[in-house]
Amino acid sequence: MTTVTSTADADLVALAIQSDQRAWNELVQRYTRLVWHVVLGFHQLDVATQADVHQTTWLRLAEQLDRIKNPDRLGTWLATTARRECIRLLAQHDRETPLAEIDRPPNDDPLDRHLLDSERDADLWVAFQKLDERGQALIRLLLADPPFSYDDIAELLDMKRGSIGPTRQRCLDALRAELNRTTKDLS
Repeated sequence: MTTVTSTADADLVALAIQSDQRAWNELVQRYTRLVWHVVLGFHQLDVATQADVHQTTWLRLAEQLDRIKNPDRLGTWLATTARRECIRLLAQHDRETPLAEIDRPPNDDPLDRHLLDSERDADLWVAFQKLDERGQALIRLLLADPPFSYDDIAELLDMKRGSIGPTRQRCLDALRAELNRTTKDLS
């Protein structure tokens, strides 16, 4: 039995092509944070779609493993594949009009409820984008469904488990302050 923890990507790819489960597991462990980082950067996608893209990226690797031209650049290949899948889904979503939006039944909400909700959501996204990248990633991971454990979040963001709660609170405080500022500017 050989260990794969210090093996080069090209060697791991060669072993994984030969159905070496430990090599595949090492590749996934080595690059899962990178793939999540790319996918979570596409905040226009909902959390479930982001998780689907993450899984699809690994599926594409499994399908294409024996065709990777430069296995030592596997991280670049994975990042590009994840990015392209996100862009493909965003483009597909832009072409689709959900049937529910076409044949929407009348409701008891005020006519401007949709507009008010849209404005609130837009303000929230503007405030969210003012957070630093780490804060945005933390909030996305905390809101993921199914939820990530604090241990998983700590590993994905390379932060201490005990700092997740205080960092989350600072991010939420910053969001509240920005939303309050936006609301006061409108009055």
